[in-house]
Amino acid sequence: MDSPRNLQGDLESLRLYFRCGRTKEASWRKTQIKGLLNFIKENEGDIMKALKQDLGKHRAEAYRDEIGTLIKSLNYALNSLKAWMSPKKVKLPAVAVLTTAELLPEPLGLVLIVSAWNFPFGLSLEPLIGALAAGNTAVLKPSELAPACSSLLANTMTSYLDGNAVKVVEGGPSVGEQLLQERWDKIFFTGNARVGRIVMSAAVKYLTPVALELGGKCPAVLDSLSFSFDREVAVKRILVGKFGTCAGQACITIDYVLVEKKFLPKAVELMKAITTKMFGENPRETNTVARIVNRRHFLRLKNLLDDPTVKASIVYGGKTDEENLFIEPTILVDPPLEAEIMTEEIFGPLLPIITLENIEDSIEFIKARPRPLTIYAFTKSKTLERKLVSETSSGSLVFNDAIIQYAADTIPFGGVGESGIGRYHGKFSFDTFSHEKAVARRSFLVDFWFRFPPWNDYKLQLFREAYNFDYLGVIFVVLGLKKPKSDSHVV
Repeated sequence: MDSPRNLQGDLESLRLYFRCGRTKEASWRKTQIKGLLNFIKENEGDIMKALKQDLGKHRAEAYRDEIGTLIKSLNYALNSLKAWMSPKKVKLPAVAVLTTAELLPEPLGLVLIVSAWNFPFGLSLEPLIGALAAGNTAVLKPSELAPACSSLLANTMTSYLDGNAVKVVEGGPSVGEQLLQERWDKIFFTGNARVGRIVMSAAVKYLTPVALELGGKCPAVLDSLSFSFDREVAVKRILVGKFGTCAGQACITIDYVLVEKKFLPKAVELMKAITTKMFGENPRETNTVARIVNRRHFLRLKNLLDDPTVKASIVYGGKTDEENLFIEPTILVDPPLEAEIMTEEIFGPLLPIITLENIEDSIEFIKARPRPLTIYAFTKSKTLERKLVSETSSGSLVFNDAIIQYAADTIPFGGVGESGIGRYHGKFSFDTFSHEKAVARRSFLVDFWFRFPPWNDYKLQLFREAYNFDYLGVIFVVLGLKKPKSDSHVV
């Protein structure tokens, strides 16, 4: 389904296929996951070529951020699927005598996945892994801003999967709008907050549950670390977490850095030296920084820099190449906080450094702004670490590294509040596309006679004792005896 020409008919076919029960079988789910794994492995070269064509990503970056992470995720899902699908026994209160209960994960039905252009394979297939592992049928809408990647997903990937259960729809915003008007059992969207609001508004029509993976301005707190080695490692991780991740065009990249004023000269000196060492004197020629996705995004970033008050804060880089859609890694110090570069998500290779009198002030700085997808903190101070954990709110909090949480299968990836709704990766993806159905079973053998009308104060007292798990009290009431006072309040 590479176009929406017969959308209703195709969606009805997907719904009917789900209803036939085939997708609930463990064997079917494993086959789909293995199909995705074979697609990634057998088309590695074409995937790298498409990422280079659409985004200018180096092969090493393409493997690190998309191919490798997907292979890892698919193997993890294959090894874990049996456990994920298994019902889980749960404890019941003692009043439910001779009753057992379990939580049984079941698929939601037909789901829509709308992915973004900056990680065109990862952001398409990570949620699709969860959708198929959970036993759903799915429609994937890749971003039209990465056309080579979208074409590969539509024309090659689908041959590795059950075409009765998985469809790919290509197209621009009008196609996306048409898809959102349909009835879905879940919508999973990755993108910006503006489109996220459109998705939520459309979902209201059918009360469709949504997962929104958005983003925001992710801060990095750079403490004045004790040893020069630690400072160098911290700066390296910050820079690769900004410039070395799709040229900063990612929701999880570092948006700005908070440092103490007294540490600023050393921090800037290190950043300049390490940026040159990692990305070269001419980053475009060394092919170590991805390019800007299109001219519209290029001009948006250029306009951020062209603000005279912002331009005056540039201490490194700042060159732009419109013909090649390239902006070199750029470091700024204390641009105005009211400037657009500090009020909107940057989504590009521009890194502002904001100075504070004390690093502890970073907590109030972060709290005064919308909750970020991630907070990165580079520190050896346990006090600062505890305060960041207890006093800030974010989708995730990472100490002494950047981006690493994206590659983890055992912790959830997702935002909170303004940075998103829902979470995925590993079992969290499976859970996102599942409903845990409560199943309870009770024997006919035993019952509490006082459960049933007619009511009286005697039965009321029995209820009081039973719901407080005081079975000795129940016995006293039944025998007509006065229950001795408890001294459990005595310390």
